[in-house]
Amino acid sequence: MAMSREEVDRALARLGSEHEAIESSLLTLQDHAGRRLLEGAQLTGLTKERWTAAEQAVSLLWAHFEAYTVALDTARELRGRRNRSSAGELAELTELLRGSGVTVAGGRVPDAARSLTGPARLTEQLSLEELVDRMNGWYAQVIEVVTAADSVWTALPARIDLLSAEVGRVRSLALSVGVRPGEHPAGDELERITDDLGTLRAQVIADPLEFWTPATGSGPAARGGLADTSRYDRAARALEETRREVEAVMRVRDEADERLYRLRDVLSRADATLSEARNARGEVLAKIAASEVPAVSGPASRLREQISAAVDYRRTGQWHRLSPLLDVLEQGADEELVRARESLTAVTEPLAVRAELRGRLDGYKAKAARLGYAEDPEILERYDHARRLLWSAPCDLRAAEQAVRRYQHAVTDALAQPQEQGAAQRDTNQWGRT
Repeated sequence: MAMSREEVDRALARLGSEHEAIESSLLTLQDHAGRRLLEGAQLTGLTKERWTAAEQAVSLLWAHFEAYTVALDTARELRGRRNRSSAGELAELTELLRGSGVTVAGGRVPDAARSLTGPARLTEQLSLEELVDRMNGWYAQVIEVVTAADSVWTALPARIDLLSAEVGRVRSLALSVGVRPGEHPAGDELERITDDLGTLRAQVIADPLEFWTPATGSGPAARGGLADTSRYDRAARALEETRREVEAVMRVRDEADERLYRLRDVLSRADATLSEARNARGEVLAKIAASEVPAVSGPASRLREQISAAVDYRRTGQWHRLSPLLDVLEQGADEELVRARESLTAVTEPLAVRAELRGRLDGYKAKAARLGYAEDPEILERYDHARRLLWSAPCDLRAAEQAVRRYQHAVTDALAQPQEQGAAQRDTNQWGRT
C-alpha cells in the first residue's frame, strides 16, 4: 500500500536525522588519529590483513552513503513539488522509501553481516533500511580496527621509549662502576633488555593488533579490549632487578673503605684471640696435669691473600668484582673470629674448671666455719688435701675434683648429724612421757 503524506513526512524526517548521524560518524572516522596512523604506517601481520579489508570497507561506506544521500535528496525533491502529493507521487515515494529503489554500483559488495569477502557484482538494488544496516556493519568493522590500533599505539610506544631511556640511565650507572657486557651478568642483562625493547617497539608499530586483547563475552559490556603489555611488563621487572644489582655495586663503591677497615679489624681481633689462646695453652700445660689441651691453629692466610686482591680491586675501581669478594671476605672473617674464640675457650677450659673447683672448696669451707665444723679433724684434713691439689702446679684436675667432692660430702654429713640427733632426742622424750 502506498504511504500517506504524513507517513512520508515522518519517514523523511527520520531518514534526515539518520543521514546526519551517519555523516557525522563518517567524518569522525575520517579524522580519527588511528586511521591516519594506519594509512601512513608500514604494516605487517594481522594488522596489515585487517586494515586492507577495513580500507575497502571505508571506500564502500562513502559510496553507499553517497547513494543514500542521492536517494534521500530525490525523495525530498519529489515530496517538495507540491503540498499535497498526488497518488502517483505517493506511490513513487513509497517505492523509494520502503522498496529496493536504491542502486549501488562498484566492484566488491559484500553482505553487511560478513567480512569483506562477498561476491563481486557490478550493481545491486537495496532499500534504504538495508543500506543503513550494511553501512552499520562495515562501520563497526572499521572502527574496531582503528580504535584497537590507536589504543595499542597510545599505550605502548611512549612507555617503551620511557623505559628505554631508563635503561640508558642504568647503563650509564653500570659503566661507572665497571658493570659491562661480558664481564658482569647485570651488563649482559641490560643488553638483552635493550634488544628486547627495540624489537618490541618495532613490532608494536608495525603490527599493533597483535598486541590487542578483545573483550570477551557479549553485549555492550563486551565491547572494547585492552592492550597486551605483558612483554613490556617483563622488561620493566627485569630492569628493576638489574637496577638494584647496579645500585648494590655502587653501594660497594661508597662503602668499600669502611668495609675493608672492618675486615682488617675483625681479622686483627681474631689474630689477637689466637695469640691469647697460644699463650694460654702454654700456661695450661704448665699448670694443669693429666689434661688434653687442643692445639691452636695459625691465622687464615687465604683470607689475607683475598684481602690483598680486594685492595687491588678497590684501587683499580673494579667494583663489580669487589662486591662479591667483600661478601665472601666478611663471612670468612666473622667465621675466623668465632673459630679463634672457640679455640681460646677450649684451651682455657681446664683453668676454668680449676677456678670453679677452688670456688666450690672455699664456699663449703665458709659454710662449715659458719656452723662450727671448720676445725673438725676429718673435715680439716680433707680440706687441706683438696687445697694442696688445687694450688699445686701442675694441678691434677681429676684428683683435685675427687678431693673437693670428698670434702663436700664430709661437710654435708656433718651438717646432717645435729638434725638426726635432735630427732632421736625428740623421740626419746616422747616415749618417756608416754
